[in-house]
Amino acid sequence: MNFEQILNLFIQDTTQTSVGLIRPELILCGTILSLLLVRLFSIDRWITPSWVALVGAFVAFGFAATDFLALKESGGEVVQELFTGLLIFDRFTAFFRIFLMLFLVLVVTLTILSGLPDIEDGPDFYTLLFGSTIGMMVMASSNHLLILFLGVEMTSVPSYVMVGFLKGRRVSSEAAFKYVVYGAGAAGVMLYGISLLCGLLGTGNMSLMAERLELLTSSGDSIVSGTAIAVMILMVMVGLAFKLSIFPFHFWCPDAFEGATAEVAGFLSVASKAGAFALLVRFALSLSSGDAGALQPTFLYIGLGVGVIAAISATYGNLAAYAQTNVKRLLAYSTIAHAGYMLMGVSAVIVLMNAPADQMSEASANATRALEGLLYYLAVYMFMNLGAFAVVAFIRNSIFSEEIDDYAGLISVTPILCVCMLICMFSLIGMPPFGGFVGKFMIFASLFEAGSVHWVMWLVLVAGGVNTVFSLFYYLRVLKVMFLDPRPAGAPDVDVRWGSLPGFYTILVTVPVVILGVFVQGLSSTAQNVASVLFP
Repeated sequence: MNFEQILNLFIQDTTQTSVGLIRPELILCGTILSLLLVRLFSIDRWITPSWVALVGAFVAFGFAATDFLALKESGGEVVQELFTGLLIFDRFTAFFRIFLMLFLVLVVTLTILSGLPDIEDGPDFYTLLFGSTIGMMVMASSNHLLILFLGVEMTSVPSYVMVGFLKGRRVSSEAAFKYVVYGAGAAGVMLYGISLLCGLLGTGNMSLMAERLELLTSSGDSIVSGTAIAVMILMVMVGLAFKLSIFPFHFWCPDAFEGATAEVAGFLSVASKAGAFALLVRFALSLSSGDAGALQPTFLYIGLGVGVIAAISATYGNLAAYAQTNVKRLLAYSTIAHAGYMLMGVSAVIVLMNAPADQMSEASANATRALEGLLYYLAVYMFMNLGAFAVVAFIRNSIFSEEIDDYAGLISVTPILCVCMLICMFSLIGMPPFGGFVGKFMIFASLFEAGSVHWVMWLVLVAGGVNTVFSLFYYLRVLKVMFLDPRPAGAPDVDVRWGSLPGFYTILVTVPVVILGVFVQGLSSTAQNVASVLFP
């Protein structure tokens, strides 16, 4: 095949297939251009940038929902490679697109109600927000190691700027600097691991990695050991662990959350987790799908190691949250703990997919259920965490403080925010009948199944249960201050009532936490349908 034929094939693939399946990403790119033109021609005097962003997010969400429903109704295993195999489009991609688009709509709405970016800074802020979201969508659909790296960096670089967006504030600038330093180090390690894997396998295409690894290890003259391959894989996972704020790559998270606004912290705590978990699942399954042969024990021990790290992350996050006096730092350590819980689900998937031959008959079904639990947990986590950060943002606008002690007696002045915070925190603990209980139960059930493959997973399960009890105390400490402590004399009022727009928004993002804890079947069946595409 000559160069002209290759070029024609690329143009045909791009124009006839690929472009039509990335409509949400193109809409977000068009919105970014619109925001820049609004700034360039001073149109923001007549058109508010926040409304341009909200319209663009709504349109992208509509296209994402259309694609997802079309795939769901088709009933078949629709899997299409885009741009000559760089990206992949399937139900898993479509699920995370609609997840990220819905979350983007909610975050943009929150910024409008809280007044975070003023008209002057609005185009800059929303350009960064949309650019980071595009990177997360690329992460969710990556099918090549270079696109994996590109997606992580597209997500990270705008995030650095958003953390330091409050100009002239030392805490914010310091947090952004720490975030950049840690991010650069993690990116360097990940890129080195990617280069080693590509050089070893002769390809960066993730759909071919399992086959190449099998050929490499099945040949008797292979000079690469399983330990060396495991090190390469773990180097790639360093970058993903950084985005997930997993121990020991969590150091940036508390400082970044404290320095950033509550709106940005809420965005980072949910959206970056979703994109990173989507990419981690794809990467892990691209390595261990099929017959792993001689590398099966290596992948099994990688899965066990991921489980141990998940348990340590949950334990560290929950214990460190005890000493916090700032509510955003407390929620930052809560984010680390919940990343650990969700990573337990990924560990269960890896372990179940690398079970011994005599247990492989049910491995695919069990792994599907484990991934179903992860998807369910992510969906609930979006609402309960965003709800908590929304309450923090609205209270901050009134009392100009994010210290827990300054929340004393708020039940007497803004009962709607206090009740919504109670629901979100009970769900974060994992108490019934809220959605967090269902998601955590599904992940713990997958750990129990994985324990039949290796007993270490039962220890991870015990660690998860113990950490649930740990978390009860620091979440209740915040609620105790809000509900039981008296309101100090002369303390500023919080003007968020039942009928106000901030009050309505808080209810809007909190109600799904209750609904998903009571009516489980709808989201559960959808999550199972999405998970099944990765386990044919």
